Amino acid sequence: MDYWSKYRVTDLSPGASGLSPAGESDPDYRERRSECSILSPFFLSAKSVKPIVQISLDLTNIPEALETARMAVRAGVDWLEAGTPLIIAEGMNGVRALRAEFPQVPIVADLKTMDGGWLEAELMARAGANLVVVMGQAHRETIELVVRAGKDFGVEVMGDNLGMADMVQGARLLEEAGCDYVIHHISYDLRTVLREQGRPVPSPLDQLREVVQAVRVPVQAVGGLSVEQAIETPKYGAPLVVLGAPLVIDAKAFRTAEGDVEAALRQICERVHAYGDVPVGKES
Repeated sequence: MDYWSKYRVTDLSPGASGLSPAGESDPDYRERRSECSILSPFFLSAKSVKPIVQISLDLTNIPEALETARMAVRAGVDWLEAGTPLIIAEGMNGVRALRAEFPQVPIVADLKTMDGGWLEAELMARAGANLVVVMGQAHRETIELVVRAGKDFGVEVMGDNLGMADMVQGARLLEEAGCDYVIHHISYDLRTVLREQGRPVPSPLDQLREVVQAVRVPVQAVGGLSVEQAIETPKYGAPLVVLGAPLVIDAKAFRTAEGDVEAALRQICERVHAYGDVPVGKES
């Protein structure tokens, strides 16, 4: 059983296996990462996967990100996300710090790539990321170059449909371009402005079942979900549960939320992992 199979199909416990920190000084870098990565063909035959809990570290400094990540891993979180604010504030050093501290935990680098796809994916991979994010609004060529870099460097690609005119069709296009996962995403700014204007605010749950049934890869729902809603996304066929604001991150500031976050996270992880296998996609 290889690394990704342990995390996706059999064993969700952090530290089950993993990768050592990668970089220019490691001559076996590409070979080791390629051996530890299963790309989209895996999901063309898989009918179900075990749910994953991911924490979004939308913070602006490495010490706080590491402190929050340690707490999350203790609580049972499976994947750590170097959030966009952390990458903007600290660059690839944020990803490197997470990889050095957690050599066996999958790391998502949420740079939200719009251009320079192969180069940005290479930077994130060499910093130690296991998964990278490309935006569906980017040119098709950019998405394909990120996917090509993923194959070259042994990282997986999450395609984000934020802002796409037809989010269901957008999910299909991301899968067709080679993305290993689809992020079904309603933006923070859209939700904030609509709420200020007293207008209806869309939820990722509105079209989540349609998105799930449109693709054969795992789906993650992001944007304005309550904790209870996030926990229930596996019921919609979306096995990748991401947690950020307001539970873990202050919704109005890039800092860790107050209260007993670790205890709450532990309960959430137990509930999500209790789902067992989640049917994936339109072939389920």
